[in-house]
Amino acid sequence: MKHTILCVDDETDNVEALERLFRRRYRVIKATSGRGALDLLAENQATVIISDQRMPQMSGVEFLAESIKTHPMAIRILLTGYTDIESVIAAINSGQIYRYVTKPWDPVDLSNAVDKAVERYEVGEELREKNAALSRALDELRTLDEAKSDFMILVNHELKTPLTSILSFGDLLAETPLDGDQRMYLSRVKTAALRLQDLVNDSLEMVSAATAQMKLDKRAVKSGTLLPPLPDPVQTILESRKITVLPEIENQDVLADEKIARNVLRRLLHNAVKFADAGTGVAVTGANDGPGSFRFTVSNRGAPLDEREIHRILKPFTLNENALNHSTGTGLGLSVCQALLRLHGSSLEFRCEGRMIHASFVLETAKP
Repeated sequence: MKHTILCVDDETDNVEALERLFRRRYRVIKATSGRGALDLLAENQATVIISDQRMPQMSGVEFLAESIKTHPMAIRILLTGYTDIESVIAAINSGQIYRYVTKPWDPVDLSNAVDKAVERYEVGEELREKNAALSRALDELRTLDEAKSDFMILVNHELKTPLTSILSFGDLLAETPLDGDQRMYLSRVKTAALRLQDLVNDSLEMVSAATAQMKLDKRAVKSGTLLPPLPDPVQTILESRKITVLPEIENQDVLADEKIARNVLRRLLHNAVKFADAGTGVAVTGANDGPGSFRFTVSNRGAPLDEREIHRILKPFTLNENALNHSTGTGLGLSVCQALLRLHGSSLEFRCEGRMIHASFVLETAKP
C-alpha cells in the first residue's frame, strides 16, 4: 500500500508540480489552502505533509500546528520562498517540522527529503508497534504477578487451613481407643497429610523465591555454622541404609542469608542421602574457590547422571524412578534450591565423576 503525501500551496501550479514529482511512488492528495488541507486530513491518513508557508487566511506554520491535533505522527516539511529565520523557528517549534525547503525547490533534494521522511515515519510506526507489544507484555506480566500473589494467598489459606485441621484432629483421634486397623488407617492418613504439607510448603517457598517476594537478610556468617542439624527423616535413612555424613567445612566469613543457606544445604544433604548407595558416605565440604568466593559441595556415590538428566531433574515436580531409584518426594527440592540460590546471585552446579555425584554452589566471601 502506497504512503499518502499531502501537498498544500495556494498556487495551483505548485501543487500540480508536486503531484507530478511524487505520484509514481506515492498517493498524492492536494489542497490550495490550509482549511482545505485540514478537510482532507479529516478523511485521509497522511504520512508526509508538505506545506507552503505564505498562504492567505492560514499560514503554513498555523496549518501545520493545527494538523498535529489529528495527525501527530505525520512528518512535516515546510516550503518557504524567503529566508525569514523567525518563521522557520516558529515552524519548527509549533509545527514540529522535520525539514524546511526553500523555493524554488530542487526536485532531487525535495524528493530525497520526502523519501527520508517516509523512512522516518516507517521507523516510528515500527517503534510504536514494538512499544505497544511491550506494553501488552507488561500488562500480562502484571496480571501474572497478581495471579502469583493470589496463588500464594490461596495456598496459604485454603490449603494450609484444612491441612492443619486434618493433622490436629488426627493427633486427637490417636489419643482415643482404636483397634489395630483403625490405627493403621490413621497412620496412613497422617502420612499422606504430611506429604501434602511438604508439597504445599515447597511450592510456596519456590514461588516466593522465584518471584523475589522472599526477603533476603544477607550478612556475614561463619561458613562452618551453616551445616544444619539433620532432621528425623534424614536420620532414619542414614540408620536404615548405613550411610555416614562426612562434614569438612573451612570456617570462613561468607555473605548469606543464614536461614536460606542452611535450607539449601539441608535439601542438598537430604537429596544426597536419599539417593546414595547403601553403606557409603556423603561428604559435605566447604572451601575457598578463588578470590571472593566460597564453594559448598555435597557429594555422594550413586546412579550416574548425564547432562540431559541433570537438566531434567532441576525442573519442578520432576521424579525419575529409573535414574534416582525409588522416589517419594515432591520433585521440588532441587528447584527450590535453585530459586533460593538465585536470590544470592548464585546457582546450583552438578559435576559427575563416574558414580560420584557432586552438587555445589558458591557464596561470596565477606570482606575483612
